[in-house]
Amino acid sequence: MRSASRINALSNPSETRPIAISATGSVLLLLRAEALIEFALAVSAYISIGGTWTLFAILFLAPDITMLGYLANPRAGARLYNAGHTYFTPALLALAGFLMASPLLYGPALVWAAHIGFDRLLGYGLKYPAAFGVTHLG
Repeated sequence: MRSASRINALSNPSETRPIAISATGSVLLLLRAEALIEFALAVSAYISIGGTWTLFAILFLAPDITMLGYLANPRAGARLYNAGHTYFTPALLALAGFLMASPLLYGPALVWAAHIGFDRLLGYGLKYPAAFGVTHLG
């Protein structure tokens, strides 16, 4: 019956109680395996374009600057963190590099994607505004 109340709360926008549904069991295992593959592919692609390990090390933690949004409040923190930790943003950077014929943007985009994959592998998922630790991964 508990899952029914969660579903009802999600479908009822007037519900004020924060509900966090997270991945568990085999779904969580699949998400972690997917994150490992994403990390490995991004690092492999970075190596294949001739990226340097120095630049990789410098840029790898850069997306975590988005955690500073939590200094304002949890909602702003979640929005900023999610903007920096979704594959959409580095994909846009790579696309900009392609459209502008500037392959120099590929390296940072791949390091960014590797960071996201690594974070998800460790269990740091996209954030809900309820709190920093409430993520789509649990």
